[in-house]
Amino acid sequence: MVKRIVANIKTDDLSMANQFYQDILELDVLMNHGWIKTLGNNEEAKIQISFAEQGGNDTEVPDLSIEVDNVDEMYDKMKLAGFEITYEITNEDWGVRRFFVKDPFGKLINILSHQ
Repeated sequence: MVKRIVANIKTDDLSMANQFYQDILELDVLMNHGWIKTLGNNEEAKIQISFAEQGGNDTEVPDLSIEVDNVDEMYDKMKLAGFEITYEITNEDWGVRRFFVKDPFGKLINILSHQ
């Protein structure tokens, strides 16, 4: 039985995660060994892994999807911080409000809230 799935993003500079993942998304440092840093929180979540031919509405398939409480607030914070929004905030037919943003590592991140 799978207990957890962890995403690993290669980087030569762990501090690049600080503004995007710690300051804006408010994730805590759960582990830091100097060569690997794990961010997260104590929320209980379902284990999920998705496979897609496209990202919905013919968008690119995102590298990560992150569900948040207030997608509009996250959108404003990402714009203010100067991160590249590649898909503007949209109410989708399948019941989510979302936008796509490039993280500091060039990964395409789908930030969403269920409606």
